[in-house]
Amino acid sequence: MLLLMAPMGLLAQNTQLLGRVTDIKNRPLAGSSVTIKDSYDGASTDSLGRFGFGTSESGMRTIVISSVGYKTLEQAISLNGGQQKLDVQLREELNELKAVVISAGSFEASDAKRVTVLKPLDILTTASANADIAAALRTLPGTQQVGESAELFVRGGAGYETRQFIDGTAVANPFYAAAPDIASRGRFSPQLFKGTVFSTGGYSALYGQALSAAVILESIDLPERSSAGLSLSPLFAGGQFQHLAKSNRSSFGATYGYTNLSLYFAMVPQKPDYFGVPELHNADVNFRVKVGKTGLLKFYSVYGRQNLGLRNPNLDSASLKDAFGLINNNWYNNLSYRQRLGNRWKMNLGVGLSGNDDNIESQVQDANNAPVTGSLPWYMDAQNYKLQNRSFLAQARAVFEYKLTGLSALRMGGEYWYSSDSSLYNNLGKTLTDQYSAAFAEGDVYITNKLAAKAGARLEHSALMQAFNLAPRISMAYKTARFAQASLAYGQFYQKPLNQYLLFNESLTYMKATHYIANYQVVRPASTLRVEAFYKKYSNLVNTIPDTANNGGGFAQGVELFWRDKKTFKNIDYWITYSFLDTKRDYLNYPYQLTPTFAARHTANLVVKRFFSKLNTQVNLNYQFATGRPYYDIRYNAAAGKYLLADQGTTIPYNNLSFSLNYLPKVGKTFTVFVLSITNVLGSKQEFGYNYSQNGLVKSPVTPPAPRFIFLGMFMSWGTDRRQDAINNNL
Repeated sequence: MLLLMAPMGLLAQNTQLLGRVTDIKNRPLAGSSVTIKDSYDGASTDSLGRFGFGTSESGMRTIVISSVGYKTLEQAISLNGGQQKLDVQLREELNELKAVVISAGSFEASDAKRVTVLKPLDILTTASANADIAAALRTLPGTQQVGESAELFVRGGAGYETRQFIDGTAVANPFYAAAPDIASRGRFSPQLFKGTVFSTGGYSALYGQALSAAVILESIDLPERSSAGLSLSPLFAGGQFQHLAKSNRSSFGATYGYTNLSLYFAMVPQKPDYFGVPELHNADVNFRVKVGKTGLLKFYSVYGRQNLGLRNPNLDSASLKDAFGLINNNWYNNLSYRQRLGNRWKMNLGVGLSGNDDNIESQVQDANNAPVTGSLPWYMDAQNYKLQNRSFLAQARAVFEYKLTGLSALRMGGEYWYSSDSSLYNNLGKTLTDQYSAAFAEGDVYITNKLAAKAGARLEHSALMQAFNLAPRISMAYKTARFAQASLAYGQFYQKPLNQYLLFNESLTYMKATHYIANYQVVRPASTLRVEAFYKKYSNLVNTIPDTANNGGGFAQGVELFWRDKKTFKNIDYWITYSFLDTKRDYLNYPYQLTPTFAARHTANLVVKRFFSKLNTQVNLNYQFATGRPYYDIRYNAAAGKYLLADQGTTIPYNNLSFSLNYLPKVGKTFTVFVLSITNVLGSKQEFGYNYSQNGLVKSPVTPPAPRFIFLGMFMSWGTDRRQDAINNNL
């Protein structure tokens, strides 16, 4: 019966539809589907994009043309019999998995981003980092190896020109307080965050008050399950717990840690004479609550107290010492809320509160460690002082996002900061208060999967300086091949001068940097190649001679390389970075444009991680290299009537080979990790600059407190076994 009816069906097909399906560049789209809506008539295109089929439908009908990765097209057509031709073009569907990523100036790492660079496990297991976020970021291009400070010095910018943000709000004191010429470490654990964006330049208009770079951290949401943990080492002891409600809609937790370096210093001699061994108490609490179907409220609060005291030889007298004592209290709070508002709108709100209190006492002491006053020259007696710095920062922030077509989106919002900073020096004090406000707008426009742009602007105002600024920013990216793309970025960035300069002159204005960035990268599933060139122009930098004013300027330019490979060598993950930096600036007491003392011309890193599955052990190596940094002795020359260089030079090159071993034994149902970490394994000599006596006849190198740092610790957790995750991700 079917064979007999087939000719009847053919006779009923009185229209022959022919045509071709291509993309907007007229390239054939093979395998496209062409059908008549609400019928069974249709066909697929061949390798040349051609199709042809007959139909018995007549009159006005709708033709549906679809192809994987392209927008479906519906087109009305009148079927009048005979042969009809239909040629159509399909536009590419904007797809997050295929779309270009605007990457100029930014390294991103999170579960949602494909351009993954350093995840929390990377930070925890990088040999030189010792689980410190900033130390791990120093293995990326653009950063300097400044061993005497914990701050991030990026592309010719000073450490204070890099700012950290948590869930959108700025962190006023991201590092523990430190003694002069001795680096501290960051206050926050990398395990607190699920995503990290390290922007070495050209960052989003949603953030401001960072002249050179931004570290944008996104905290984790609800934990997967309840858990508890214990940490033990000769340096510290701590514990934590996290409780997840049975409904999986809320959680709360707390952490406490105590650090005391007495035992460590007894085993590893230090260059300074510590009369107060560094001691630290650190505690935090958190809670997270789902609100409705799409809302999430998160709160995090951390308190830290530390004290230390040390002595060093006095450069102006062989029989005297310089004593430095510090007591610090710091409290940071972050409350954030995000919510979907319908199908297209998102809302992100944030509030931050932080306070910091530094109590510093400096003394000149004799051989018996007794204070010496009165009989000293003025320049030595000036080293006898008591200083109390207190700061408070309150922030409120709102960001609204509107989803346009495809991946395109518009974000807008504003923020308000209230700050109060007081300084009391030997009973002479001054307080600065400021109300800083900003409004911003930014749009992501995806023209195709291969071409995208981000454009925005930021308007800022400081009540203290009575000054506005408008900062435009734009970046573009074009996908040159399946895994390759090129990006360009331009932006203007402003930052208030530090309070220590505003105390002398409240009429200072914003410092300014203009960034130009060109980037090319190839991101494959197991490898990343990234090359970036940049140029920065500085203006309105702060000079301190002859008076405190915004007369300075400068530039920074360079080329950077990043290569990461997880596939070529079995069970080995490694990355290589190289940075070339040419920079000069006229600021502080510089008599003219000089290369800053924190800037090395060439910097390189090699990070290697090898996981031995049968041994449940990972071995990590990190070799860091930098050419010598300049140093200067700048003094007033009476004959010339101005400040000149009395001495200058370059430090020896920086070399540091670090090693760490992570062992994951099977201890019942407990997830346990033993860590052994050694920095500067080879004991390479390191110099970070020079300090000078008042008469300039004595200069002393700035060196680490000890040739190497050794860490041994045990970390245990209950309720969350990360063993397989660690193995799958090479730890």
